[in-house]
Amino acid sequence: MSSTEYITLWIGGQLFGASVARIHDVFAPTSITPVPLGPKEVAGLLNLRGRIVTAIDSRSRLGLPPRDKDASIMAIGIEKGAESFGLIIDEVGEVMTLQDADREDTPANLEPVWAQIASGVYRLEDRLLVVIDIDKILAFETDADSDRGSKAA
Repeated sequence: MSSTEYITLWIGGQLFGASVARIHDVFAPTSITPVPLGPKEVAGLLNLRGRIVTAIDSRSRLGLPPRDKDASIMAIGIEKGAESFGLIIDEVGEVMTLQDADREDTPANLEPVWAQIASGVYRLEDRLLVVIDIDKILAFETDADSDRGSKAA
């Protein structure tokens, strides 16, 4: 029976999981430099061991209210193509090994923005774990967004 290891992430009180295979680092960002005129999902740039990394605000990406200014944050280091990103999250949980056979399709009634970034769910004993598709959560500047902008003009 095949299984996948997920690192659990808390974002706005919801439990998410990301494949351990896609995570390069788990860290607490110390300083984020804002990017003028950047997309709302881009929190800014940060330095991760000498590399400049684009910080993505998961709360903004998921349509959640911003975290308190004094709240502690964590980030997971991920890559897409040749670019490095830090996905800003509220909290890192544990690593869970879950059976692939127990994974379910994304429910139709899941919040639409969340459904766009999800690749499935697991029903745990006391809550739902939403599996994040790393490529989808980083795809906030898509051709569809560009098309929407040009149609509105």
